[in-house]
Formats: sequence, structure tokens, C-alpha cells
Amino acid sequence: MTPPNKDGKKTADRGPAGRFTKGNRASPGRPAGRGKVAELRDKLAQDLDQIIAVLRAQALAGDPQAIRILLDRVLPSLRPVELPTPLNMPDGTLAQQAHAVVQAAAEGDIAPSQAAQIITALGGVAKIVETTELLARIEALESKNGKY
Repeated sequence: MTPPNKDGKKTADRGPAGRFTKGNRASPGRPAGRGKVAELRDKLAQDLDQIIAVLRAQALAGDPQAIRILLDRVLPSLRPVELPTPLNMPDGTLAQQAHAVVQAAAEGDIAPSQAAQIITALGGVAKIVETTELLARIEALESKNGKY
């Protein structure tokens, strides 16, 4: 049984909120591959061999934009690969640990991006420690002076 719409009339292929349900007959929606973008892709596909040939010729002639386009599509930029490296963190303050991380990056023991991630993590730990210490101090003051 189809649910009534807002006017109280029954409508086919609609859900409880009055919207069309998936697979309805009344409004199946636009078929895939239709519209201006699809038409443009079809037109380009017909001439794709010629477009690539022209782009290749321009790249061979030394056109930097054509070279960049081809290389970006054929040979995408390499991303740095970071190998897991053991890092001996010293026992001590967070500042001493951060200094050890920066030193390890400077000596090439770890990648700079790894050092940045570790420093960010140490900053998060510092905020947690600071908040915990402040909470303990507030609780001590409240117990000494009475709660509000």
C-alpha cells in the first residue's frame, strides 16, 4: 500500500516523507552518461588520438606545459617513502625528547616529516599533561577552601 503524501492523497513509488523511493516508476531520474559533460567527453573521445598526437608533438618541441601534462598523466609525482626507523627517546622532559627528535632529523636518522609528526604528538602530550596538572591543582584548591 502506498503512503499518502502531504495532501492526504496516495502516490505511487513514494516513501513515508513523500520522496521518490529507489527504483520508482514515476521518476527514474536522469540516466547515467547524459548531460553536457557526457556530451563533451564523447566529442573529445572521438578526437583523442589526434589530441594526444598534438600534445606529444608540442612536448617534443620543448613546450613545458605539454611536457608537464604528459608527465603528470603518465608518470605521476613520487611520494616520499618513509621506512620505520627505531628512535630511542630519552627519559626526561618533553623538551628533552623534542630536542632528541630534532637532532635525529638533523643527523638523517629519521625523515623530517616523521620528526614533525613526533613533535606534534609530543605537543599533544604536553597539552594533556598541562590539563591534568591544572585539574589536580584546582581540585586541591577546592578541597582546601571548600567547594563552591
